[in-house]
Amino acid sequence: MPGASARHRSPTPALLLGLVITLATVVAYSWYISREIAGLQRLQTDLTDRSRRSSLQLLRIQNELNELGLAMGDMLDTDQEYAITAWQTPFGDIRRNLEDALGRLDELELTQQTPEQRQYLATSFEQFWNAADRIFALAATDEAEARVQIQLSLQERRAALANAVARALVQNNESEEQISSQVQGIYDDVQRQVYWFLAATLGAIVVTSLYLTRANRRLFARLATLSDDRRQLAQTLIATRESTLRDLARELHDELGQLLTAIGSMLGRAHRQAPEGSAIRHDLREVGEVAQTALDSVRGLSQTLHPSILEELGLEATIDWYVSTAGRQLGLTVALETTGTSAEVDATTGIHVYRILQEALGNVARHAGVDRATVRLRAEAATLELVVEDHGRGLAADTGRRGLGLVTMRERAEILGGSLAFERPPEGGTRVRLRVPLA
Repeated sequence: MPGASARHRSPTPALLLGLVITLATVVAYSWYISREIAGLQRLQTDLTDRSRRSSLQLLRIQNELNELGLAMGDMLDTDQEYAITAWQTPFGDIRRNLEDALGRLDELELTQQTPEQRQYLATSFEQFWNAADRIFALAATDEAEARVQIQLSLQERRAALANAVARALVQNNESEEQISSQVQGIYDDVQRQVYWFLAATLGAIVVTSLYLTRANRRLFARLATLSDDRRQLAQTLIATRESTLRDLARELHDELGQLLTAIGSMLGRAHRQAPEGSAIRHDLREVGEVAQTALDSVRGLSQTLHPSILEELGLEATIDWYVSTAGRQLGLTVALETTGTSAEVDATTGIHVYRILQEALGNVARHAGVDRATVRLRAEAATLELVVEDHGRGLAADTGRRGLGLVTMRERAEILGGSLAFERPPEGGTRVRLRVPLA
């Protein structure tokens, strides 16, 4: 039925697909987050390093401008014995240092400075050095006028440059703070994304767990139903088998047994009527013996199929009779040990215990590889225990696949509300232990 197969299909493919999707999402998102965090770390390190180096270059320019200020102060001092032109060489060294610092500053490509600001700074320095060259040229002919130009023009230009550099340094520090704030904001966004992803992952896990729980409940409910159906079917089959064996045993005992008994009687009567010493008298005796043997076999088979002595004499006497019979039929030497008090066992319990004993001794004869077995029957007020033990090869490792006989033994024990255990005694072999509660 397609509908039934669809309703009871296994949840495993859907669960595996969900697991694969979840794992793939986790791996992909982890790779993405790791990549983004690594990129942020590189960006933060690069920006911090560039900001630090730009600040160092601005501080270097500021120091060089201070050196210029001190030099111009000395140039304006009339008590100095050096001419103004003597400062041309120190000015050249300071100029080279400033140009190197400005070049390094341009290489850093400061994002906090606009192209107009960079152009203004470069133009201001160029104008300053042009003015300084003119003053040095003027000092060669008129030092007094050169000092006036230094005081009126050159110092103001230096002060303007110092203010511009100071503003750039302040902007650089502010930009560094902004960069740190932006990077922190990006980290916060990544952290929120991680939290959202963890929440989504936990949600997927919860949904999957709920689905799995529901599927397992349905599966176990169906297994319980199947187990109940199987148990009912097994009990029905066992009951049907016992009914069939009982009817067959009755037919053998009543019909065929009576027929053989009648044949025996007729043969006996014919034997008595035959002349003494005649050959037919001898033949009739042999046929009578054969008929009696057949009658004994039929009666034995009838008892084996369904022992009538179970209702007449009880379980203990039936087991005693079967142990002696099984020894001849199965080629075993069976020792019977009976302990405890005699307990009354109803016919239903007795027939199931008897069948378990039959199957256990049959397994010994077929699989154990020995010709000796021990049967122990212990009855107490509330429990009946039957033990069948041998020291042969023992049970195979795959106890779940040993045929219908062991399954039937378990089913019979379950019908009785008891327990059936397969043990390995210290001497080796197999010990079958049946415990049945007695009402």
